[in-house]
Amino acid sequence: MKKFLTRTIVMLSLVSLFTDIASEMLYPIMPVFLKSIGFSVLLIGILEGLAEATAGISKGYFGHLSDRLGTRVPFIRWGYTLSAISKPLMAVFTWPIWIFGARTLDRLGKGIRTSARDALLSDESTRETKGKVFGFHRGMDTLGAAIGPIAALIYLHFYPQNYSTLFLIAFAPGLVAVSLTLLLKDKKKPETSNQQVNPVQGKGFFSFVKYWGHSPKAFRYLVVGLLFFTLFNSSDAFLLLMVKEKGFSDANMISLYIFYNLLYALLAYPMGWLADKFGMKRIMIFGVSVFGLVYLLFGFADKLHMFLLLFGLYAFYAAATEGVSKAWITNIVPGESTATAIGFYTGFQSVATLLASSMAGLIWTKFGASTVFVISGLAAFITAIYLMLATRMNKLA
Repeated sequence: MKKFLTRTIVMLSLVSLFTDIASEMLYPIMPVFLKSIGFSVLLIGILEGLAEATAGISKGYFGHLSDRLGTRVPFIRWGYTLSAISKPLMAVFTWPIWIFGARTLDRLGKGIRTSARDALLSDESTRETKGKVFGFHRGMDTLGAAIGPIAALIYLHFYPQNYSTLFLIAFAPGLVAVSLTLLLKDKKKPETSNQQVNPVQGKGFFSFVKYWGHSPKAFRYLVVGLLFFTLFNSSDAFLLLMVKEKGFSDANMISLYIFYNLLYALLAYPMGWLADKFGMKRIMIFGVSVFGLVYLLFGFADKLHMFLLLFGLYAFYAAATEGVSKAWITNIVPGESTATAIGFYTGFQSVATLLASSMAGLIWTKFGASTVFVISGLAAFITAIYLMLATRMNKLA
């Protein structure tokens, strides 16, 4: 641990831990809460997709701005602050436009901080330790994603269906996270006469898009595959909604989500270690293939033990892809454009999530839930094949 964990990496991981306690306290009950105030499945899909698209587009802009200014911490602080503030706002009114606004504010905060945070993690690590660093951070982040639902489960046991108060309670861990960001400092970079600068110099909101023309070939091949996969990877809210629609209780649904996040948290660091040891490509292909298997089977699950197995496998997918994909990108691109590259990828990833979630909601409504999961599963296997072929053609480093 001492060889790769710095004070900044630990502090960033704790900030993510407390933020996810706040966010994930609400995430499992979000679809049920939205349905209780009149949202249809289609509208839930549009809300989640639009929120993620807002986060994504802002990730690109603020990632590029972070590289251009050469600073990370201010973006991290403001991003986590906006997300913390958004939680109690959800409890004030139940008007659709207000819910859309509060949810978008939360995701805007994510957009402001994410690229700068990941770039700071990259700054604090080496090429040989990227998988472990991103895996450790992802593990801590996901541990919060398990603690949050546990807190929600305890609360709902005593106050069933009293969802609104949870949004107020979630403000507390969010405030702790914001306080911890005050202890962060930017990593000092050595002054060298040969130091390169980010090749993208524009200041417009979409100037980060120009990075595509300046990026390494391996980055472009990787992003094409990952974005294709994202087009068929809708919000996890649909997984939870499927459990609920099969007749299981809120407690069952949240318990499955807790189990998934606990296993994910335990697996994130080992998967990062394996990625450092055996290569990012192999672990990514493994993870995407597991996703395909889970989604092909998910639409046909109707027993609690079946959902338990599938959520367990889903944890392997998440641990093998979430942190590893970013670590892989930071190993491909130059250090001076790390935040721009991550912002470019996550920006278009979130736009693809908007399309995926909206289409999933529409297909669910028109053709049923099973169709959604089968299509996504097949797309995942196509992605795995693409990554294998690109690797054999030496297009991916």
